[in-house]
Amino acid sequence: MTKPIICYVTDRKALVAANPAEAFRESISAAIGCGADWVQIREKDLHARELSVLARYAVKIANLARSARIFVNDRLDVALASAAAGVHLGFHSPPARDVVRWCRGGEAPEGFQIGVSCHSLNEARDAEAAGANYIFFGPVFETPSKKAYGLPQGLVSLESVCKAIRIPVIAIGGVDESSAPSCLGAGAAGIAAIRMFQQKADPQLLRDAIARLHESADTR
Repeated sequence: MTKPIICYVTDRKALVAANPAEAFRESISAAIGCGADWVQIREKDLHARELSVLARYAVKIANLARSARIFVNDRLDVALASAAAGVHLGFHSPPARDVVRWCRGGEAPEGFQIGVSCHSLNEARDAEAAGANYIFFGPVFETPSKKAYGLPQGLVSLESVCKAIRIPVIAIGGVDESSAPSCLGAGAAGIAAIRMFQQKADPQLLRDAIARLHESADTR
């Protein structure tokens, strides 16, 4: 079985530290060092220049580790300028079909990935039809960061989406080490989380958690 994708979605405002900027960089380095496959830079309030600095830092760390891919939320320009692996489109982003057409027209490097956040089966089907490479689906469980997107979708909806489309589905929303196996069992190609990464003070605990999730591919 292909090992599941474990993605760290950043939220620097949720970090409690005397030096937030330093803590943010450390959280990215720790996630990659502990085995995260993807890191999505999701800092919607930052201006392009500030976001680019963070994205370039993350790409540098990922390149050194040779084990992680960096995605930038919403900002295609920043994703391309920072040599990120892809861009992740949300509700307020440009339409996926337009982004895919532009990128596939030779404006983006070969292999550049385009992901879309989806909150229903219809949205998932639309994203696939538009040419997206993967989707995030959620919120699967209740979580403070996703309350604006409505009630939790639950595992039944997650499984329905995974069965309905052919591109990878990444489960997000209240997912942690204890709930991740049920998401993978429902057919998700991986999981994305904020708190699972940012609330573990001991890097070894995070490393062990990610290793267990990667190893769970052998039991599915």
